[in-house]
Amino acid sequence: MSPLLLLLLTVFSLLSSSLSQPSSPSAILIDCGASSSSVIDGRQWQPDENFVSSGTPKNVSDQVLDEILFTVRSFPLSLDGTHHKFCYVMSVSRGWKYMIRTTYYYGGVNGKGTPPPVFDQIVDGTLWGIVNTTADYADGLASYYEGVFLAQGKSISVCVASNSYTTSDPFISALELVRLDGTLYNSTDFTTVGMSLVARHAFGYSGPIIRFPDDQFDRFWEPYSLNSTVPNNRKLEVSGFWNLPPSRIFNTDLRATQVQPLEFTWPPMPLKMATYYIALYFAHDSDSMGDGSRVFDVSVNGITYYKELSVTPAGAVIFASRWPLEGLTTLALSPRSGSNLPPLINGGEMFELLSLGGKTLVRDVTALNAIKNSFKNAPADWSGDPCLPKNYSWSGISCSEGPRIRVVALNLTNMGVSGSLAPAVAKLTALSSIWLGNNSLSGSLPDFSSLKRLESLHFEDNLFSGSIPSSLGGVPHLRELFLQNNNLTGQVPSNLLQKPGLNLRTSGNPFLTQPSR
Repeated sequence: MSPLLLLLLTVFSLLSSSLSQPSSPSAILIDCGASSSSVIDGRQWQPDENFVSSGTPKNVSDQVLDEILFTVRSFPLSLDGTHHKFCYVMSVSRGWKYMIRTTYYYGGVNGKGTPPPVFDQIVDGTLWGIVNTTADYADGLASYYEGVFLAQGKSISVCVASNSYTTSDPFISALELVRLDGTLYNSTDFTTVGMSLVARHAFGYSGPIIRFPDDQFDRFWEPYSLNSTVPNNRKLEVSGFWNLPPSRIFNTDLRATQVQPLEFTWPPMPLKMATYYIALYFAHDSDSMGDGSRVFDVSVNGITYYKELSVTPAGAVIFASRWPLEGLTTLALSPRSGSNLPPLINGGEMFELLSLGGKTLVRDVTALNAIKNSFKNAPADWSGDPCLPKNYSWSGISCSEGPRIRVVALNLTNMGVSGSLAPAVAKLTALSSIWLGNNSLSGSLPDFSSLKRLESLHFEDNLFSGSIPSSLGGVPHLRELFLQNNNLTGQVPSNLLQKPGLNLRTSGNPFLTQPSR
């Protein structure tokens, strides 16, 4: 299929309109590993203890200037070699898009002789990508990753996850969530995809990163200049652009030295084979145009991206919602016949489109979180989505396949869990087995009568007390009920003793009696 058939391409020319000065974005700014809040560059950062339930705060031993890089939170690798995720969970406004940025500066926190770890990062149930800070750290730089995702519930989880790439503990330095204006990137269906930033550049600019307050959403616009082009520095007031880029990126541009094609590689690195969102921004000041015209075609790797683009003081943005790319990418601006001013470009954004990984059924997530809260020492990786991504489900959790993801088994045998078993376990109606043997759980046994698929219950070697619910006798497919070595009292329900095919074990409960014959 031709890439042109996959293209959703639109151009907008916008009249200049006055916008109010940007205020601080609606944001959650988390300084990972920090013990107290701080104000950095006029923005309030929070410590991370209210957003994450595992990991160890550590101080960076390297000398760094950026305050948010002073500390990290590090997450231990599993001793048995299994891979786990560790999640920050933030309350958000359902139905809004959020820019998520993660920042990593290793700083030798795993030991001076240990190289930086390579690990995965995850948003809700979607694998966002691989975090590899090795090259940046060798240059004394932090690494950041940015994406745009829809809040499909009342919270968003952002996780780091160990994998088999290295044997060093994963970590994170900072985490930011910024709620975006509803018009930003709104040609994308965020119910099916997320966007991972590949490149965002202010062309012809060579200064420090442009960000808040110039960009009201604190997006990072990196410098991009070429020796073969002539940067044009001027004060150009434009506003009202699609995607709301900061007006400052229009103060510089890349342009050809005369009326001839302008070609350059962008982004400056090869791309993996994927589908991308591309937005390109153009504007020019009226004083230097005179009676001239600036009309040109835009192509990507020799394929027409937009024909006869006319750049005026009002400005224009052209974007493709789905464009397949691989390898190095050449952007070409070719003057049309009759155009007497050289082509130019001010800014560009490119995102990789990520297919969303789905979500565990909300009712099951709610029930598991209630169970987690009733435990005194739940497994360290019990945060984020319980089932997804598939390789990073919670410890002891087995899940169904297909579009409707349910929890089908719970096995925390011999995991040192204490506390009680919340009645919410009865909400996990797809469960076929619950194995909690050899722990220190106490309290009464919940009502399991709603679990019609339940086949096996293993509660042996705990501290459960109270009576055995007679409702267990009505669970139609129950074949194993192991209750030995607890503190249960009263009589064993007769309907359990008489249940055909049930393997029932109750020994080691000194105050439990058999019904009289």
